[in-house]
Amino acid sequence: MYMFKYVLKRLGLVLFTFCVIMVMCFVLIKLLPIVVTVQIGQDANIIYRQLEARGYICNVVYNSTTKLWTYDTVPIMTQLGYYLQRIFVNGDFGIGVSMAEYRNQPVWDVFMEKLPPTVLINTYSTIIGVPIGLGLGILAALKKNKWQDQVISVGIILLISVPSIVMGLIIQYIFCFRLRWFPLTMMSGFDYFTWPMFRSMLPAVFSLCLGSIAGYARFTRAELTEVLTSEFMLLARTKGLTRGQATLRHALRNAMVPIFPMILSEFVLVLSGSLVIESMFSIPGVGRLYLDSITYQDYDFFMLLSGFYTLVGLLAGIITDISYGFIDPRIRMGAR
Repeated sequence: MYMFKYVLKRLGLVLFTFCVIMVMCFVLIKLLPIVVTVQIGQDANIIYRQLEARGYICNVVYNSTTKLWTYDTVPIMTQLGYYLQRIFVNGDFGIGVSMAEYRNQPVWDVFMEKLPPTVLINTYSTIIGVPIGLGLGILAALKKNKWQDQVISVGIILLISVPSIVMGLIIQYIFCFRLRWFPLTMMSGFDYFTWPMFRSMLPAVFSLCLGSIAGYARFTRAELTEVLTSEFMLLARTKGLTRGQATLRHALRNAMVPIFPMILSEFVLVLSGSLVIESMFSIPGVGRLYLDSITYQDYDFFMLLSGFYTLVGLLAGIITDISYGFIDPRIRMGAR
């Protein structure tokens, strides 16, 4: 009952937070001046009329003498009303206007097309990073203050200190340019589950997961070291259990209580960090699309992708908190 009340309360807070963040994003981007980029053979009149049809501007006039467009801006709250009406009444998340590559394309269709590469590189990063990070952390805890622990600790400090963008440049130079083990950028196409495509994703995956490996290893070492020195571990050893048996049956189970939720939160951090990595390795994912939407101020793309990243972060927070109650029955969320 306590968990049910807690989940309902958190869902309500998530919904309220999501609405506040999205309204702030809408208002802030609308305060910026409208930038219309027109390439050779394109008509600026079409773009301005599309913005007018979407309810963003009105009274569009072209001055043939100054060769400038003038318009009046629709009040921001009125624009927000039009935007919400299109979404909830018509199911219309908008069309691309400012970015030439996605002009006149439905925002939702482009988003669904770009989503798989982003999900895959983050999933691969988690699949590779979690077991390696946990394994190194367990080894460092069991070999505390020995040479294995010292080597792992130095490696952890180096990996945590180097930003993912710098790590990406190092991987590109060494493994892609000098050794030529991997291509510099991701292959084009939609065959995401073929070996050539997976191989082309690996540099971006390694750039993302190396920092996560260091985080997992550091946290696991700290938690397991504390558990191994607990009194109940001494009691288990006095009952006749070997060190390995006591570690597997008792120490790891107790240490995983805070570690498992940390894995969920780390996945979200990797997802947000992939914004820059996707641009570096030409990953055709939503991260690169998000940066382009900010650069070209494409409102509908920006709002949808802002909502996506905001929702992922908020839901991950709920899942992390709720997972404590299921992993450790002693924890009762919402109980006084």
